[in-house]
Amino acid sequence: MQKRKLGQLEVSALGLGCMGLSHGYGAVEKEDGIRLIRAAFERGVTFFDTAESYGPFTNEELLGEALAPMRDQVVIATKFGFLGGDFTKGEDSRPERIRAVCDAALKRLKTDRIDLFYQHRVDTSVPVEDVAGTVRDLIAQGKVLHFGLSEASVSSIRRAHAVQPVAALQSEYSLWWREPEKEILSVLEELGIGLVPFAPLGKGFLTGKLTADTTFAKDDFRSMVPRFTPQALQENQSFVDLLAEVASTRSATPAQVALAWLLARKPWIVPIPGTTKLHRLEENLGGAGMALTTEDLRRIEKALAGMKVHGDRYPAHLAARAGR
Repeated sequence: MQKRKLGQLEVSALGLGCMGLSHGYGAVEKEDGIRLIRAAFERGVTFFDTAESYGPFTNEELLGEALAPMRDQVVIATKFGFLGGDFTKGEDSRPERIRAVCDAALKRLKTDRIDLFYQHRVDTSVPVEDVAGTVRDLIAQGKVLHFGLSEASVSSIRRAHAVQPVAALQSEYSLWWREPEKEILSVLEELGIGLVPFAPLGKGFLTGKLTADTTFAKDDFRSMVPRFTPQALQENQSFVDLLAEVASTRSATPAQVALAWLLARKPWIVPIPGTTKLHRLEENLGGAGMALTTEDLRRIEKALAGMKVHGDRYPAHLAARAGR
């Protein structure tokens, strides 16, 4: 697989978002998760994303065990920023908490360094300069190699970057959520920061496998997301139809076109689609191997200009955490 740069950090053009193996959509058996992670590595993926809050904690443990045999050949990203590692309890990015999370994550990940350490959400009670300074100290100690932010505003990015260079911003970005195009992308380009889009397939919607009749289990995050109500799914079907039309001319799938579209936006964008199934992993990786033509991209842009997304991407209490 081709490589890309997040700041000075080299990774595979597509990473693997590991959250769904333990959190958000239910959980898989440990051995199944290990097999999937190792299958991704065998197929060229070198960038793996986790967080202490996924589980909590179990996802880091899963990733640490799965990647232990090839640790020096991969890049591991994890995150700090929630009280006790529980996203339902609010943010906690106090310096002492960041240091404690780092030490605990190193043990769970079975490693001596965290390649990319993100602040999961900006904590308005702790100046982002203090957060960046704490991670800078961890980098000086060799425990962390690179610093990242997640769902941060332009102001927070600039303030943090002035203290410790930010290698990557992780934020939602897809055909279904293009908010980063308003301000974020130009600032990242200016500062030399990479973008890691999570939910690049619209939390599964852009694969074309979800319909208005789809039901979600109570432990599936999407069950409380306004964008996944039956009405919203039906109203947003035009996005999937567009991807399917383009895919039909390229012997591809809607998911592959959605990922190829993201990769075509900027050379420093590295999407991290997640999955629990081997055949979906292979399908997603196929998106990294296809290049959309100028005509494909023009066709998509023209269609998107006349389309509107229905439904908020988060419930109100979670939406308030993003873009601070």
